[in-house]
Amino acid sequence: MRRHRLTTDEADLDITPMLDVVFIMLIFFIVTATFVKESGIDVSRPDAETATKQNRVGILVAISNHNEIWINRREVDLAAVRANIERLHAENPQGGAVIQADKDAQTGVLIEVMDQIRLAGVTSISIAAEER
Repeated sequence: MRRHRLTTDEADLDITPMLDVVFIMLIFFIVTATFVKESGIDVSRPDAETATKQNRVGILVAISNHNEIWINRREVDLAAVRANIERLHAENPQGGAVIQADKDAQTGVLIEVMDQIRLAGVTSISIAAEER
């Protein structure tokens, strides 16, 4: 009788399927993640008793206490607001616009920014406030 010689090779563990699963999960989490939008400056928003949370914010515009207009962390002149909003609205047509106006900002600047947003084609405009 012959004896079969059993060779004891080192046990190899194939981790390729595990890496595939981890890579697919990473892609899934990146695609489904919601990103926090920031305007670029800190704004002291006024308080309101009827403030509600907006879920679908496509465009975020901030007006500082010195009446500076900020879109996507960049200071923008009033004449350039419409062009910037049109570009952002084309990227996300379902989302509305939220204006974060400082409580010390002039109302005239707020109204002019709202006009430019409406002229850019965005009909859903909200003004941010702190909940009491």
